[in-house]
Amino acid sequence: MRADFAQWAAAHQSGFEEVLRGVLPQPEIAPQRLHQAMRYAVLDGGKRVRPLLAFAAGELTGADVARVSIVAAAVELVHAYSLVHDDMPCMDDDVLRRGKPTCHVQYDEATALLTGDSLQTLAFQLVAEHPLCDEPLQQLEMIKLLAVATGSRGMAGGQAIDLASVGKSLSLPELENMHIHKTGALIRAAVLLGAQCGSVSPAQLACLDHFGKCVGLAFQVVDDVLDAEADTATLGKTAGKDADNDKPTYVTLLGIPAARDMARNLHQEAMGTLTEFGEAAQRLRELADFIVLRKF
Repeated sequence: MRADFAQWAAAHQSGFEEVLRGVLPQPEIAPQRLHQAMRYAVLDGGKRVRPLLAFAAGELTGADVARVSIVAAAVELVHAYSLVHDDMPCMDDDVLRRGKPTCHVQYDEATALLTGDSLQTLAFQLVAEHPLCDEPLQQLEMIKLLAVATGSRGMAGGQAIDLASVGKSLSLPELENMHIHKTGALIRAAVLLGAQCGSVSPAQLACLDHFGKCVGLAFQVVDDVLDAEADTATLGKTAGKDADNDKPTYVTLLGIPAARDMARNLHQEAMGTLTEFGEAAQRLRELADFIVLRKF
């Protein structure tokens, strides 16, 4: 009998935590403080949504779980690095992440900066040194995909737009462009990298890419609503931070009811992209439900 979604997710989250413990440098290896900070920033926290998307896409394409574990780890390390840097005083200046002090608070700013740098480079080391698929040229394309999703045309570029938008009013297309890069790029990469560890056609990849785009935007819309409505204990990070920093969000632009409608529309669009996959895409559908409906 097929496990329900909660059981499936819990099993992958538990096994994935061990993967992360294995790929991260051990805390007793020099430089110990940096390695301890890297483990602090990554382990024992977060919902692991991006890795779960990679595992679900890998199941869809019949991928080896060991291969998907590596790309899932790489994506999660990049995500963790981005959180460490985003929380620093020169960025969002936050003191709480995943229910515990942020990395620069727990250690210091210089260590946090080096922690983010090291997590990012470790991610690329993983995807370069492990076989992820049967074709070397395809693996090079996968490495490129992660690089683009991470850099100035992806996550880092989105963060730059975000910082430049403080105190400004953005149109809906401008806000979407920011979040397609800042949040959506790495979510799309998680789906595509997981899928490419198995057997997938270009047409199928295009469908999965559109699914990732819709889910990535929906993820951010829901985040904006939760930031406006939920408390700090529920979020595991400082509630209302975007409003305090005068950042443009889907809530400030649309209001909460319209933002909720937008998330539901994106959810429906994401579901539509999976029609051709039938039952094989069930886990991706369940993850889309989880992302949009989480305490929403």
